[in-house]
Amino acid sequence: MKAIWNGVVIAESADTVVVDGDHYFPAESLKKEYLSFSNHRTSSWKGQAHYQSLFVNGEMNADAVWSYPEPTEAAAELKGRVAFWKGVQVID
Repeated sequence: MKAIWNGVVIAESADTVVVDGDHYFPAESLKKEYLSFSNHRTSSWKGQAHYQSLFVNGEMNADAVWSYPEPTEAAAELKGRVAFWKGVQVID
């Protein structure tokens, strides 16, 4: 699977976990040079989501990446993984 935004592959892995229709990539598959800080947080049955923004080819995509640093027991498989939204394409 590949995660693409603004014409650039920002993550790639054959090891994704699908939860609620979202592909969660191993955090180490994410190209860190495209990440930017965000202090945005949300909560769900999976725990508290921490967001990061993307900065690719001079464009910012705020809060487009999220992870669960301390997922709930029911979502334990998401620890160490990241997912995408806000126009990030996830393709096979």
